[in-house]
Amino acid sequence: MHILLERDVRGSARVTWLDTSADVREDAGEERSSVVEIARLPALVAAEEGRQDRPRWVWDDTRLWYPALLAAGVRVERCIDLRLCHAILRNSTLAAGSALAAAAPGPWDAIADPVEETPAVHTTLFDLDEPVPDAGSAVRSARTEFAAQEDAVAGSTDPRRLRLLLAAESAGALVGVELQHAGLPYSVQRHDELLTALLGSRPAHGRPTILEELSRDIRSHLDAPELNPDSPPDLLKALQRAGVMATSTRSWELRRLEHPVIEPLLRYKKLSRLLMANGWTWLDAWVRDGRFRPDYVPGGVVTGRWATRGGGALQLPKQVRGAVVADPGWKLVVADAAQLEPRVLTGLAGDQAMAAAGRGKDLYEGIVASGAVEERAQAKVAMLGAMYGATTGESGRLMPRLTRAFPRAIRLVEDAARAGERGEKVTSRLGRSSPLPGPAWASTQSAASAADSTDADERRARSQARDWGRFTRNFVVQASAAEWALCWMAELRNRLTALAPDAALVEAPHLVYFLHDEVIVHTPALLAEEVAAAVRASAEQAGRLLFGGFPVEFPVTAAIVDSYAEAK
Repeated sequence: MHILLERDVRGSARVTWLDTSADVREDAGEERSSVVEIARLPALVAAEEGRQDRPRWVWDDTRLWYPALLAAGVRVERCIDLRLCHAILRNSTLAAGSALAAAAPGPWDAIADPVEETPAVHTTLFDLDEPVPDAGSAVRSARTEFAAQEDAVAGSTDPRRLRLLLAAESAGALVGVELQHAGLPYSVQRHDELLTALLGSRPAHGRPTILEELSRDIRSHLDAPELNPDSPPDLLKALQRAGVMATSTRSWELRRLEHPVIEPLLRYKKLSRLLMANGWTWLDAWVRDGRFRPDYVPGGVVTGRWATRGGGALQLPKQVRGAVVADPGWKLVVADAAQLEPRVLTGLAGDQAMAAAGRGKDLYEGIVASGAVEERAQAKVAMLGAMYGATTGESGRLMPRLTRAFPRAIRLVEDAARAGERGEKVTSRLGRSSPLPGPAWASTQSAASAADSTDADERRARSQARDWGRFTRNFVVQASAAEWALCWMAELRNRLTALAPDAALVEAPHLVYFLHDEVIVHTPALLAEEVAAAVRASAEQAGRLLFGGFPVEFPVTAAIVDSYAEAK
């Protein structure tokens, strides 16, 4: 049973019970529907969730409906988030022949608000070929949109894969709202202590003591008494006047140089970043009542990875992780999936040799044992090069050896790169497809093929084609890894609920943090071992959902700790 929620013109909720064994179009015949005041909606949802055969809720946007339900103490087991699903189906090669994919852009294509973690750098180099909504077009009802999505899936080239992806994406939307509702346990006192130890006491104005001392050291070494080390142009000029042959103020370049100013300058930059991103101002803005509640944005990146809207949860630095502390009588279970993307590549390619290399052990050590390389560090560099397209240096030197040892895995990413260079889409394991490069990219390629093209035109076209190929090379792996993580969290959410089925969300074991291949569960101490077991079992199930019986393993470490810092 599916239950559709829509807002009517009076601001109430229109509730429609859909029999999805029949047609879900608006003219499908007699069905049950009612209008409910928003204040009474939690009671209705709770009653439906209490039935043995729980429904799947269908709504336009989980972020608009679910927070109020959670605030009223009502959890939802399953949903379909039409906006998230629309974005997938609109672009997926599996549903390319559907009416939804061919329709003119409309309000359902509207881009979400800006988020902190933007798509990878390639999407800032080229415009994407994405639909631009027509501001004057009528808003298609959620009911009509749901019907269009059902048709798109049913007529796709692989309905099973797409249904799994849409279910996982929608489950991720529920998790994202629950993460914000529950919050990450966070100690204001401990955060202040950590900052004070690193930076000095909180100043009423200006820089903390240690940063001010470092800035004086920097000025002294550069003989620049008026220098503001936070100004890159002024800092670069001061470095060059002092004989430091720097071309930028980036830390990676400074580390290569020798001068007495380098050590205090690098330390200043590191501590200054901490102050700006996670200093006392961040603490005041984002931590309330012992909880850090970032606003997660599932699917906020083109690969399906999550982003955040404020708070920087996806960049919580190690220096302050000691402030993430379990409540008295509770524990944190910090779980991390080891070498997730290389293992996902193994499953995508069906590479038996690589699967054997990672079976029951560290994958990089297994690559060494296979004879492909001599050291673990080489294995890691080579694998990252394969997935991100590094063709020079150590990675480029090792690539032929990796190709001989694991030809299927390397062929998969190479094929994805060549597709990108031709301006084609590539598609993840479950059906999320990459965007096409935009008109500017296509124009550059056309100019290089023209009869009057210059050498510069051809070089520019080759460079941009290779850049896009690097994007598509990584897209298939990163997007599939994001799908694995969604399945992991969805399965874990169900298992955590089963450990305390009658308890409220924050009184039972519950997810409180997610970062690509890592989760944190806050749990009563007595259930911590069961939670750790659930984390590992959920990872195994996620692997089966994506890759069936193919013998690729997804080992997960699950540390039971009092503080996040203890897990690393």
